[in-house]
Amino acid sequence: MTLNRILTVALTAFALLSTPTSAQEKSIVVSSTTSTEQSGLFGFMLPIFKMKTGIDVKVVAVGTGQALDIGRRGDADVVFVHDKVAEDKFVAQGYSTKRNEVMYNDFVLIGPKSDPAKIGGGKDIQAAFQKIASAKAPFVSRGDKSGTHAAELRYWKDAGIQVTPSMTWYKETGSGMGPALNTASAMNGYILADRATWLNFKNRGDLAILVEGDPKLFNQYGIMLVNPAKFPHVKKAAGQTFIDWITSKDGQDVIAMYKINGEQLFFPNAKP
Repeated sequence: MTLNRILTVALTAFALLSTPTSAQEKSIVVSSTTSTEQSGLFGFMLPIFKMKTGIDVKVVAVGTGQALDIGRRGDADVVFVHDKVAEDKFVAQGYSTKRNEVMYNDFVLIGPKSDPAKIGGGKDIQAAFQKIASAKAPFVSRGDKSGTHAAELRYWKDAGIQVTPSMTWYKETGSGMGPALNTASAMNGYILADRATWLNFKNRGDLAILVEGDPKLFNQYGIMLVNPAKFPHVKKAAGQTFIDWITSKDGQDVIAMYKINGEQLFFPNAKP
């Protein structure tokens, strides 16, 4: 074999070995709640992040419970969700070493304009849930262990009501926010949703926001790097770069810039 041939083979082998690693280092997997994607925030924000850093973010958008489970398996580099109790547990179990607050918005209770439970205009989520249960008005639940589902179950508990799938008026969909809203629209049912996904939702039918403004409807989002000590393949540097950016003034300003019809969807509140 000639020297040139040897060099060609060696360079080809080097390229095959090095290129995938280089490409992988320039991408991360983020398991995230559906609202950050279905609201359009990721579509707005991630191209800006990639332009600034060269890092491509591959999003797996599922309910918060599933997103955390993906992190527990080490199948994501970063987890971006909205259930503080579950996030604190994730850290306590050693799957991350730090939870970072990023932004907030709020939940809203949506229902048909005909409003058979007579909750429209109210600001008390507990009273609204009690009226829906008393009227046995159709209610659509995500039923997917998401952050929104966890919040909904807390509100039912606060209202002194134990809901079960066997109740004829209570329908669990096991789906993300967008599909669950489609079901509520088709059924003319009540549903708890995050405001951002609702503002970006087009198939509203006869639905409208009926209850909002209760402090209990506050909806905080947090972000965590999956612990590389537990999963050595986690891309620590690139994942931390994303977290540092989204919690920096630059990233926080981008979050605040995202609006639909002039209405801001998320409000940055990362702590320095």
